[in-house]
Amino acid sequence: MTIANISESDVQQAKQRLGIVGASPALTLAVARAMRVAPIDLSVLIIGESGTGKEFFPKIIHQYSARKHAKYIAVNCGAIPEGTIDSELFGHEKGAFTGALASRKGYFEEADGGTIFLDEVAELPLTTQARLLRVLESGEFIKVGSSQVQRTNIRVVAATNVDMVRAVAEGRFREDLYYRLSTVQISIPPLRERGGDLLLLARKFAADFAERYRMPPISLSDGARALLQRYRWPGNVRQLKNVIEQAALFEAGSELTTEAMGRYLPAGSAVMSPAIATESHSYEREREMLLGMIMRLQSDIREMRERMDGRRPEATRVDDFVEVPRGASQLPVKIDEVAHIDLSAPPAREEPTASLDDTERRAIINALERNLGRRKAAAAELGISERTLYRKIKEYGLE
Repeated sequence: MTIANISESDVQQAKQRLGIVGASPALTLAVARAMRVAPIDLSVLIIGESGTGKEFFPKIIHQYSARKHAKYIAVNCGAIPEGTIDSELFGHEKGAFTGALASRKGYFEEADGGTIFLDEVAELPLTTQARLLRVLESGEFIKVGSSQVQRTNIRVVAATNVDMVRAVAEGRFREDLYYRLSTVQISIPPLRERGGDLLLLARKFAADFAERYRMPPISLSDGARALLQRYRWPGNVRQLKNVIEQAALFEAGSELTTEAMGRYLPAGSAVMSPAIATESHSYEREREMLLGMIMRLQSDIREMRERMDGRRPEATRVDDFVEVPRGASQLPVKIDEVAHIDLSAPPAREEPTASLDDTERRAIINALERNLGRRKAAAAELGISERTLYRKIKEYGLE
């Protein structure tokens, strides 16, 4: 195998080695891309939705690199409290802070000569981002509570499910660090874009569960398979595994019908029509856009009513479309749809509109209920990190 020529058999071997199931072209391309960059000591950023299996690709990069005999350390940046993450990554000296009873090596020191995988890298605080940038630029770092500069020879592979360009624009992530991390980008396809891989994975999860717990395996009817393929899977492979294992437990030895399979999908969940089966979509984002549009329309109507009540002499210009929030231009609203409203009539009593905070709070409650209070699974379904979910639970008083 050479860098410029990776055969299909090489890719299949890598998949078997790490237990990656699937034959979709997008997945195969991602694996081949990881193998191709592995021998070249560059930083790699792996992007993709939560639950797509991004954690397999740093292992491919490490195992097919010259560092394969050195340490490989995976760090979930979203699961480490902000107050201790610098100590975890870079180490600390004795007495550096309360509870620091002895000096401690950080992951960058422990993995010297090897590879470190920073999962959910977008969750790093800005101060930690500055420290990480220094490591990438010069290989230097300083332990917490020390003034001595240390060096490390390490390869960084990072992953995120966050839109990094937006995070940079909003000031949540350093632009210079983003470019350092993303020398090479590898995009992992969501489950809904992997075609027949979904049923391969479902069969594997069902068989693995039956073998592990010595239970009779389940099988899927044509209708159940069709339902699985039409569902959007916002939690991707992780969510599919959760659903299949629940079904394998409670329906052991049975053939699942469409109705039976539907009982293990989230209540009130929507399925995709065949025409939009490969579209990227977010129901939370759509809900926010619609709420924003409603509030903007209400504001416009109130403003027009005030102008008429005040008998202002200037004419009110009405465009063909009411302006909608940025990002919702694909959902225009014709002004003639609201032109029939009698603005001179006394305003009707307005029903309260749910705020975005209320919508977000309800989404979190529903996700926690569907996942029986398991916060990790709920965070995966919502497409956010565990740390973000903990913060939201505290913010909305859901503890």
